[in-house]
Amino acid sequence: MIEELLPESVVSVEVHGDDGTEPAPLYPEEAAIVAQAVDKRRREFAVVRTCARRAMEKLGVPPQAVLPGERGAPGWPAGLVGSMTHCEGYGAAALVRATDLASLGIDAEPHAPLPAGVLEAVALPGEQDRLRRLTARRPDVHWERLLFSAKESVYKAWFPLTRKWLDFAEADIEIEAGPDGAPHGRFRAGLLVPGPVVGGRRLGSFDGRWTVQRGLVATSVTVPHA
Repeated sequence: MIEELLPESVVSVEVHGDDGTEPAPLYPEEAAIVAQAVDKRRREFAVVRTCARRAMEKLGVPPQAVLPGERGAPGWPAGLVGSMTHCEGYGAAALVRATDLASLGIDAEPHAPLPAGVLEAVALPGEQDRLRRLTARRPDVHWERLLFSAKESVYKAWFPLTRKWLDFAEADIEIEAGPDGAPHGRFRAGLLVPGPVVGGRRLGSFDGRWTVQRGLVATSVTVPHA
């Protein structure tokens, strides 16, 4: 699912809750981070790191610990950039060599309505207007959940480039419904604060892709060097 949203240079590994995959043992320094967490949290933490280690192997990089750093952003081996995501019954990691992409972000969410009050907290008035039009056109998609996921992917791509917080209200996302009712499409996030400088150019927007499959909505953002 995630692979479909990413360029060929990116390797991804995903685990669905029903495929029988057991997470690999955590490294001691990883286990220490979730030692006091509930079982569900420990399993999710382990599943995405299992995905990350398999992605490292695909890139010819020895598997190693992935520790959360500033604001929880994963610390990747030198020369790699990547992103991880997990939700109920699903986990995924995507990695790419830093020479091929400047940054990337992925996110997956259950394809279901957002809890009451969340949309108003994360969506700009213009975004809410566009969501209403999308819903009238394609009521089969939970567009508000897709918007939330897209903002998560935007932030995950933004933070490694800036080391700064990006508020939900600081990116204005316009979602394309996709061709002929297809369960996939693209989106663009206009940055409402000064964007990162990549390849000598200050970025004003990020481009992303989305899909709805197997009861999930997934999004990705990739930031090229030029």
